[in-house]
Amino acid sequence: MKTTQIAVTIAAVLAAFASYGQSGGAPELPEGVTVTADIPFANVDGHELALDLYMPAAVEDPSLLVWVHGGAWRAGSRKSVAALALVQAGYAMASTSYRLSGVAPFPAQSHDIKAAIRFLRAHAADYGFDASRIGILGSSAGAHLAALVGVTNGNAELEGNVGGNLEQSSDIDAIVAYYPATNLVSILDQSTPFGLNLRVPALEALLGGPMEETSELARLASPVLHVDADDPPLFLLHGDQDPQMPINQSHELHGAYKQHGLTAEFEVVHGSPHGGPAFYDAGRNRMVGSFLDAHLRGDY
Repeated sequence: MKTTQIAVTIAAVLAAFASYGQSGGAPELPEGVTVTADIPFANVDGHELALDLYMPAAVEDPSLLVWVHGGAWRAGSRKSVAALALVQAGYAMASTSYRLSGVAPFPAQSHDIKAAIRFLRAHAADYGFDASRIGILGSSAGAHLAALVGVTNGNAELEGNVGGNLEQSSDIDAIVAYYPATNLVSILDQSTPFGLNLRVPALEALLGGPMEETSELARLASPVLHVDADDPPLFLLHGDQDPQMPINQSHELHGAYKQHGLTAEFEVVHGSPHGGPAFYDAGRNRMVGSFLDAHLRGDY
């Protein structure tokens, strides 16, 4: 096979991995789940930010989860939600948009997600969910953002003032991260040549320039470097055959949590690449559901 053909093939495979669950099409609603779509929560320089709210049937004041979509920070859509089984299990779930890297570089993404959380707390009574304790979930680049938002409760630099509701807290009480990036300083050294093909341009777009010129911003964007003793419980899922997001990224965050004596669970999905149905099968959904039940619904 010619070199150009190999490059095209690799690019196509990487795009397929990046787009798993991020196709932009609305998910098929499970039985007993309703959705209120396109709820605006902020407008930044003419760019409207909105969220979709999924609610379970016959559950009074369900606990709230926030879903953050993936797509290498530059693609994807809030319409793609891989974990709607958790809504069937009795949770409300808000899938939020955020400015993609082609619209605004980091930390815009953190500012937008925290704005959505403040909006949700301000309007909990209007929509009928319980926002006293909130869990955040995400996949791939969305898992990176979910983890970052989760471990930076009260961080003014990452809070921003998008959308207002500044009297509300954006604090998170539990994190679920599916195959995340966690340390943007180390990720390229851990990556295979296969993974670098996507990761380098994605990071440069996110950070607004070459990695060698944006090292401080990369540190600010790295969940591992924000972990302290006050961070919320964490559940990580990562495939041991992931060619795109090194599993060592999850090991790093798991290790930082253990170093601080924090609650962290790590499910290695053996034989799995970057995403796929195995991460959202009945068994893993039960694991994630039990974790969330313990930390959002339990006696705390």
